[in-house]
Amino acid sequence: MEMTLIFVTIGFLAALQMAVPFIVKRTVVFGVTIPVDEIKNTQLRHYKKLYAILTLFVSIIVLATYFIWSSMNTLTENVLIFAGLFMPFVILLISMALYFYFHMKVTQLKKQEQWFKDRKQVRVSELNVRTKDEMLPWIVYVIPMVITIGLVVFTLLNYANLPDQIPTHWGPDGKPDAFTGKTYLSALTLPLVLLVMNAMFLGINELTRNSGIKLSAGNVKASRVRQLRLRKYTSWLLFFISVLVSMLFTFLQFTTLYENSVSDLLIITMPLAFSALVLIGTVILAIKVGKKDSDLDVEIIDESPGDVINADDDQYWKGGLIYFNPEDPSIFVEKRFGVGWTLNFARPLGYIVLIGPLLVILIVTLL
Repeated sequence: MEMTLIFVTIGFLAALQMAVPFIVKRTVVFGVTIPVDEIKNTQLRHYKKLYAILTLFVSIIVLATYFIWSSMNTLTENVLIFAGLFMPFVILLISMALYFYFHMKVTQLKKQEQWFKDRKQVRVSELNVRTKDEMLPWIVYVIPMVITIGLVVFTLLNYANLPDQIPTHWGPDGKPDAFTGKTYLSALTLPLVLLVMNAMFLGINELTRNSGIKLSAGNVKASRVRQLRLRKYTSWLLFFISVLVSMLFTFLQFTTLYENSVSDLLIITMPLAFSALVLIGTVILAIKVGKKDSDLDVEIIDESPGDVINADDDQYWKGGLIYFNPEDPSIFVEKRFGVGWTLNFARPLGYIVLIGPLLVILIVTLL
């Protein structure tokens, strides 16, 4: 079962990485802004196809290497699972190296062709677009927090039944491999960490809601639909992950209290199932959002760009991945490679929302 989940996870990840250049918005190619009238550029299409082919080739090699290595060696289940969990990082690392290569190629092509020279660049906004926003309200994110508070109460009521050694770390097989002495703080570490994570998801959702809705001057209609879908389905995905994290941490807390009543198979399967479900949710988000204003969109752009085109803001993107724009009030902005949001690193509040909870978690776990 666990090996099946590993292969399914890697398969979804490989497919998602191959599809990324085709599901980002049309006017961004490998993190580089291009005019609407260049979206069908033959060279750009070639770069996208080559990236997808190379990513597929790399994924096949990684899977084949893992299969041959595991077949030719007598390995423990822990080693096999750990190696299986490491494979997605190998695929991501190589695909990112490919991304940077093609980012450089597109940047060079853009400079060579001078696509933005002597053309008026504009930014488009609509005052009434927020009335159509379907992001989940903040109160929905309180539900996992209430469940977590219930877990805290349950732990306190059953404190006397907890073992003298409390798990602090779980290995790749799902079993605890590090322990500390029983105290109220150590018994509540997992629920407290979970509560901080729930609050972080709530904060990200609300800051995303207040971020600007940026439309494309070359294709306002499609970009409007894409932005609204991105906000809606990202909100749902965040809530879904918050619920999944709550379920996983609750399960781990129960295994501490009833360590002999949970089968080894379930202990191994739960973390893998969590990873697989998160990845599947991410794929669904990519499909829902990526179908609009991307290469997958069958709708023909009929708005003539003329001499007016979308603003070229590449100067605010470092490597097409890191966004730093002090003039933009948005805390989160749409990614340029992938589907989702990234932080505006020029806004200190974003650091507080993302890094603050991590510091709190670190302090709680070290006490």
